[in-house]
Formats: sequence, structure tokens, C-alpha cells
Amino acid sequence: MKKNTKTKETKMPVYKTLDQLKEEFKKTYLADKVIYQKDVMDALEHLDLTDNDMDDLYEWFAAEGIDISEDDDIEELENIDIPEAGAMTQDIGDDLEFLAEDAGEDFDAEVEDVEVPVDLSETYSSSPYVRINDPVKMYLKEIGRVPLLNPEDEPEIARRIQAGDEEAKRILISSNLRLVVSIAKKYVGRGMLFLDLIQEGNMGLVKAVEKFDYTKGFKFSTYATWWIRQAITRAIADQARTIRIPVHMVETINKLTRVQRQLVQDLGREPTAEEIAEKMENITPDKVREIQKIALEPVSLETPIGEEDDSHLGDFIEDKDAMSPDQYANNQLLKDEINNVLQGLTEREEKVLRLRFGLYDGRTRTLEEVGKEFNVTRERIRQIEAKALRKLKHPTRSKRLRDFVDKN
Repeated sequence: MKKNTKTKETKMPVYKTLDQLKEEFKKTYLADKVIYQKDVMDALEHLDLTDNDMDDLYEWFAAEGIDISEDDDIEELENIDIPEAGAMTQDIGDDLEFLAEDAGEDFDAEVEDVEVPVDLSETYSSSPYVRINDPVKMYLKEIGRVPLLNPEDEPEIARRIQAGDEEAKRILISSNLRLVVSIAKKYVGRGMLFLDLIQEGNMGLVKAVEKFDYTKGFKFSTYATWWIRQAITRAIADQARTIRIPVHMVETINKLTRVQRQLVQDLGREPTAEEIAEKMENITPDKVREIQKIALEPVSLETPIGEEDDSHLGDFIEDKDAMSPDQYANNQLLKDEINNVLQGLTEREEKVLRLRFGLYDGRTRTLEEVGKEFNVTRERIRQIEAKALRKLKHPTRSKRLRDFVDKN
């Protein structure tokens, strides 16, 4: 397998059509005599390719004689060693490292969910190291027991699969579970859980097994990487956010995030929109702010706060529509005073004022509506209202209410 000994940069511009990208791929290969799988996938990330599109592109590479080189961090994996009890208490990063212990420093690990017959009863009952409530560690341990397939055996296995041999299909899937782990780890932190990424990657692996044509001359790991990456990136675009963001915008957000993190390291502070725009080129500060708003993730008000999980985020957010205790107490006192003042009026006068000013249900009535209530004319209601208000203006009554007006 060819090694990339220098820092790789994506040379193909994004946001082009598939045909335009093919030309870019061809030029890059002719110039450099090598084209890396990551560069191809990054260039295609903004395109929502169908399965047929992927097949056609793969056949196009074969027809053009373009050899896709695997990335440095996709290594041939050897049998893994199961760590001791102390190692099992480490975090997920250590879990991934032990999976690749014999495969090299740059191995990227992760998990999967393909139907591979594995007897977990022994793990549950006899293993002193694996806890039932830790599916990640348990999964890594189980796939470490699956023997890897020699590249020389791939053509024979592929022929058996094409002939309908389900056992051969199972062998090819199970022996490449660690490849899914290797790829999926790159997408951690993009809005999906670790195991969910592996689950989606495994779906891509199954599809690759079903579509693999050994006569094209490509290694299965090279071919499978296409489908695994595509399955994961498509799942992130469709499922990672409550509100779906188009694939091309996801790539823009990721690029902006990378630039922002780099500027934080360079400047020692959060960069301004102008500084980010200057670094990204061909983008305005206003567009940067718009992208940053789009990139905001919704947070549940039920998010636990504290170690006891007895408080939630919503408990600490001010309800601006809610009344403060002082306001509530003041309103209750005012309500009591109004009731006391209105008791000095006749029953009819009190009811007219309550209807006119909405003291019953908050809805004020017109003179005509109140008149219908009493079966009198609107003019008569106006007279009753005027008389009642004159009574309320008497100093002995008005002073009790004026105190509340002065306080507010």
C-alpha cells in the first residue's frame, strides 16, 4: 500500500458538479501520480450522490486507470490484545488505542452494529473486566476476537458471495468491522453518538460487501471505505441535527469551525467575524455571522445540571413573562382594594364598571354589549358608568387606589 509521507491538502475545489470533479481528479492524478481517498471523499462531500452515482464513479476510476491510494491512517489491522482490568477503566480514547495496539500509532478505531454471530453469554457471565453497562468496551473486545481476512483470500470470498454464499458474506463483514471503527472515529463530535456512527458505517460496509466486484482489481478495504464514509456522512447530514442542514452547508460549517479553532490558537482569543472571513476568503463577515447562527445546536431544557441530576437547564433560565413575587403581591393587594372600593357602589354600578373595564375576565365590553346585558340602551349604560366613576373619585375612595398608582 502506498504511503503518504507529506502533509496532504485537498487540491480539488468544492461545490463543483460531479463531471467537473472528475476532470479535477484526472488532472491531479496525472500531475502527482497519486490521489488519496480522503481527498476524493472531501471533494465529493457537498454532493448528495446516489448509490448508482457512487458505482459509476468507481467504475470511471477503474476505466481511467486511476489508482486510489488509501490514507495513512487506514492500516492493515492485526489481531488485537484484550487489555487487563486496569486498562478497562480508562476512557473511550484508551479503548480505541488498545484496539489498534498492533496496527500502528495512527489507527483510528470505532464500533459497529452488523449482524455477526457473537456469543455474549460468556462475556456477561465470566469476564471480570467487561461491564454490561459499557457497550463500547464490550463491542471492542468482541471484534478483537474476529480473525482478519488475508488480502489473498478476498477474490475467493468475493466469488463465493456472488454465488450466494451467506457464510462468505458474514466472513467478509466480520473481518472488516475494525475498518468501520477506523473510519467512524474521524466523525466523532459532529452531532451523532459514537455507536450510532459505527452503526451507520456498518450499513455502508454491508452495502460494500453486496456490491464489491473483485474483477475491477481494487482491494476490498479501498472499495468499502467509499461506502462506509458515504453512509456516515449522509447519516450526519440527515440525523445529527433537529433541523436538517443541507450537505453543502454542513461542509461550510465544518470548514468555518476548523478556521475558527486555528485562529483561537494563533490569536489566543476568539476571532472576530472579520478575521474569520479574511482567513476563509471569498466570504463576507455577514455571511460568517449567518453561518455561525445556523451552526448553533439546540439544547434541551431538560439537560441535567449538577452531579445529582436533580436540576435541569430550564430551572436556571429566566421566564421573562412570569411575574416576580413583588409584582404578584402588589397586584393581589390592588385587586383587594378595588373590590373594597367597588363595594361602596350599587350592585348595578359595580357590575357595569366590571364589564366595561374587564375586571371579570380581562375583556372590556362596549356600551352596546353592556346595554344588552341589562336590556337598556347604550346611553343609559353611559350614564350609569359616569355616575359610578364620580363616586369613585371621592377622596375617601380615590386615595386608596392612588397609592398604588404612585408606587408604579
